[in-house]
Amino acid sequence: MKVVILAGGLGSRISEETITRPKPLIEIAGKPLLWHIMKIYSSYGLNDFIICCGYKGYLIKEYFTNYYLHTTDITVDVRTNKVKVHKKNTEPWKITLIDTGQDSLTGDRIRKIEPYVGENFCLTYGDGLTNANIKKTIDFHKKKKKIATVLAVKPSGRFGAIEIQDEMVQKFLEKPQGDGGWINGGFFVLNKKIFKYLTKKNCIWEREPLEKISQQKQLSAYKHEGFWYSMDTLRDKNHLENLWNSKKVPWKIWNE
Repeated sequence: MKVVILAGGLGSRISEETITRPKPLIEIAGKPLLWHIMKIYSSYGLNDFIICCGYKGYLIKEYFTNYYLHTTDITVDVRTNKVKVHKKNTEPWKITLIDTGQDSLTGDRIRKIEPYVGENFCLTYGDGLTNANIKKTIDFHKKKKKIATVLAVKPSGRFGAIEIQDEMVQKFLEKPQGDGGWINGGFFVLNKKIFKYLTKKNCIWEREPLEKISQQKQLSAYKHEGFWYSMDTLRDKNHLENLWNSKKVPWKIWNE
């Protein structure tokens, strides 16, 4: 099963970083966010990726073109222009990089990769991390036999809260859940039938296509109450860096 990653947006809310590179290449612990996402899927044996490029997509292409060189120990003989590889540390990934247009909306990006996917495929954004069990999500999708499955999550509150009773603080809640509602976690398992909902040019995947699929009772939800986080701002990036540095890395489900 192939994994499609939407990696073409402008990332305007974190422009401090995206002025020089696409959002999925912003680094957490010295590795691009895109790499962390791919490691999550790879942990479940999903190693065939399709990356939808757009804004500064050439940098994503350059990163993976040179990935093998950057992750191995080598000796370079400049006289003969030969490279000897001593230690291979690369993942077993096959990566197809598709230019889906700088100004394309999410629905159009998905529509353009139709020739590259099979009967079912995974889809996610290039800015979200989770410790959800991807295999169980896929199994759930196949069991439900619907066109689409979305990972439903309950995000934590952005700020600490206090519980007050009779004008007295009773309890500090460092990071409470949001309003208790489920939201779209951005990790999907899809059947190729979704492409018939993407006929309008440059549509937004999360709007009319998903709404129609939902109205037709073809969108199932796999509930996940564990870790999920979307990196939208510099504050989010710093939070993920702090998690990594504290050694409490909930999305790191892979071994070194």
